[in-house]
Amino acid sequence: MSKFSALRGTAAMLLAVVGAAGAQPAAAQFYWSPPDFSAPPLTDATAATALGLPGATAAEIRAGLVWNLRAALNVAALQCQFEPTLLAISNYNAMIAHHDAELDSAQAAVLGYFQRTAGKGRPGQAAADQYGTRIYSGYSAVQAQRGFCQAAAAVGRDAIFADRGTLHEVARKGLSSIKKSLVATGEQAYGEPGRSYSLALPSFDPKCWKKGQMLPECQQMWEQKTGSARPATP
Repeated sequence: MSKFSALRGTAAMLLAVVGAAGAQPAAAQFYWSPPDFSAPPLTDATAATALGLPGATAAEIRAGLVWNLRAALNVAALQCQFEPTLLAISNYNAMIAHHDAELDSAQAAVLGYFQRTAGKGRPGQAAADQYGTRIYSGYSAVQAQRGFCQAAAAVGRDAIFADRGTLHEVARKGLSSIKKSLVATGEQAYGEPGRSYSLALPSFDPKCWKKGQMLPECQQMWEQKTGSARPATP
């Protein structure tokens, strides 16, 4: 085998390895064994409750699905920048550009829902504004941030490749998994011992201290709390 052929073979192997690494799902960025965020698609009945749109028509539910997906991916674009490979910002921007017509229609329909249920004019507009704030807050994750970012990244990829006019279908399938991801969970293979760790501090009640020294009764209570109590001497 010529030296050139050997080098070409080595390069091909390296490209295959790199390609395989680059094709890893978002789960590999956070977990060895990720949580299961799969969930059935939202029906009109479950969506009306999950989205906070009681009494909504089928068209209003469809609009609510789209508007909630926009909110969820917007929050992801803001909260998931710590892991650039999730492409949270570019996915969100691409979704806005690709599905602008459906998003505009959804915004108008959601406003129409509140104009119908809360009152025309200012009451309906105020209710729609409050709804927007509420759904954004609902997708804000702290303890569940990694799971939320993973789920949102997967749905965001589906959104940018979906045909125009079908964003509501992506939302119907994906929002249930995003909502499921908001419940704190973590590594399934090895657990996350750091999450269950809590620091046991001694009492700072003045009654427990004298001249900078902890009194024996409080010392004993603290040792029992931490599991470090010494066995009684015979």
